[in-house]
Amino acid sequence: MRIPMKARGCVFGLTAIGALLMAGAAFAHAEVSPPVAKAKAGQVFTLAVPTEEENATTTTVEMTPPSGFAIDSFAPVPGWKRQVQQTGRGEEAVIQKVTWSGGSVPTGEDAFFQFLATPTSAKTYTFDVRQSYSNGKVVDWSGPESSDTPAPTVEAKGSLGGSSSLLAIVALVLGAAGVVIGLVALFAGRRSLA
Repeated sequence: MRIPMKARGCVFGLTAIGALLMAGAAFAHAEVSPPVAKAKAGQVFTLAVPTEEENATTTTVEMTPPSGFAIDSFAPVPGWKRQVQQTGRGEEAVIQKVTWSGGSVPTGEDAFFQFLATPTSAKTYTFDVRQSYSNGKVVDWSGPESSDTPAPTVEAKGSLGGSSSLLAIVALVLGAAGVVIGLVALFAGRRSLA
């Protein structure tokens, strides 16, 4: 069974739309995800730091969490050592800075660090992230959103109900449709070979 030209056109069209939607998010910046979280609820966050420098590797990442963003614990990251600066101990500990060092993330890849934290109130939290390269270059991810080196942010909300934007919903629907059409085309192609 041959895949009709119209179905092939739909698959290519949806793939192109998906690529365009993802291109908007392809600008590499240091990010903390999820970008929207529930206030006063412990959850896992991920710091992603891109290696953009040619012929160099990311060797050190420092993160200074904002006041009121209570980090409880960190996930181990193979190949990286972690140093934590904090005040207090146990339940009273307040993380002031964490430094990951000893890694080697090449150009075009991201370093990922996970931690369990609780945003203590509903507001936008801004992180300072400092990235060091093997060639000595340092990038401070602490600028405004419109800069080349914007600071990562997390928006904590009292409730997550209705937080999805129309664009996010459209992207999900198109992505799901693309996957379904791709699977149909794949199975139809396999049947025609049999």
